[in-house]
Amino acid sequence: MTEILDITAPEIARLIENDDHEALRAALEHEHAADIAPVLDELGPEKAAKALLALPRERQATLFGYFDHDTQVEMAESLSRRDLARIFEAMPHDERADLFAELSEEQQHVLLPGLAQAEREDLRRLSSYDEDTVGAVMTSDYATIPPELTVSQALQHLRDVAPDSETIYHSYVVDEDRKLVGTVSLRDMIVATPGTRVERIMRRDPPFIRADAPREQAVAMIARYDLLALPVVNGGDKLAGIVTYDDAMDVAEEEANISFRKTGGVMEITESIRDASFKLLYQKRVFWLVLLVFGNLFSGAGIAYFEDMIAAYVALVFFLPLLVDSGGNAGAQSATLMVRALAKGDVRLGDWWRSLMREVFVAGALGLTMALAVWGIGLWRGGPEIAMVVSFTMVLIVMVGSLIGMSLPFILSRFSLDPAAASAPLVTSLADIAGVLIYFGMATWLLNVPAVG
Repeated sequence: MTEILDITAPEIARLIENDDHEALRAALEHEHAADIAPVLDELGPEKAAKALLALPRERQATLFGYFDHDTQVEMAESLSRRDLARIFEAMPHDERADLFAELSEEQQHVLLPGLAQAEREDLRRLSSYDEDTVGAVMTSDYATIPPELTVSQALQHLRDVAPDSETIYHSYVVDEDRKLVGTVSLRDMIVATPGTRVERIMRRDPPFIRADAPREQAVAMIARYDLLALPVVNGGDKLAGIVTYDDAMDVAEEEANISFRKTGGVMEITESIRDASFKLLYQKRVFWLVLLVFGNLFSGAGIAYFEDMIAAYVALVFFLPLLVDSGGNAGAQSATLMVRALAKGDVRLGDWWRSLMREVFVAGALGLTMALAVWGIGLWRGGPEIAMVVSFTMVLIVMVGSLIGMSLPFILSRFSLDPAAASAPLVTSLADIAGVLIYFGMATWLLNVPAVG
């Protein structure tokens, strides 16, 4: 790995072994946490924890947040309860709740007595939500303002709470029952006259989301309304927290990674690929591969059915891989575009017919273009009859493959399944089966050769 710090990982390890905390602090304290974390990660969790404690206390939580969850859990085992509690108290509320949920019950019981009562209650509340809900990614680090305050009073209030808030660019106006009544931006308060009441300048009926909603909805709403943070309410419509833009982007990246793996026929992997075991990687990949082995038997059966025609026109075999691969590639393209469109909300189930009609014309044009490309090869390899079979087949195979790839995500969504499961191996296998049958069926028809002798 290319070092991104002035000091290398072996040099850091030497300072740790010599307990030279002053030199270690001097080497690291002015570096960005995002640059320090990957270098310390090379040393292992125990040494990384020792290096962490050499830094000023206010920087420890920031640096700790840049390690992945698995490394954080391992580092937590190396830290004393006192040191871990200090780091926990300084971490953003949502991040520490995520980490707390990853700890073993024994670690949780050791940690909790070291936290203040308010911190323990907040930690238990945030970690109680299902990991796929908005509540699991929201934070309680936000600023609230009563509507009756004047702008000058509200600004002073923000000065008081700013050290404990993740963002103060937008504040949330709540009534005496903590129900959300509006939002007000720091900019609006700065430009307003000091004596103006907050309720006069706040934005009423702001977008919000419920804590038990799927977290992907929060990502979509933040993107749709261009928000820095999205307020979250509980069952009683009381403000429970906020989802910040950076947390929403983390969720979007995680979901994109999951979808990307699924489109490759790989089941969900929650830990780092670098640290994943042989057993885990085998388990996550074997299911689809074995399933599709049996699916591909249909392709073999189709070829066997047309063996007499293949014997009569051996040149047909030359074009078989080219044709079935073209159908699979076209189908994989269509599936990728449609899975992403469904995930982003660009298309919905009701758009299937319109999308199908458009795909027919697009796939037809693509098939004709590819047919022209192989016409000359077919003419050279097998003569005009073979060229005609290959060209007509190319158009049909590309169209069928594209329609399979486009429709499969819709079908899975219709039955409340993840459209990302319309993976490239699945689409390709279905397109291969269809391609074999179309190719030899077209040859049988155009060449007037019986399928079975």
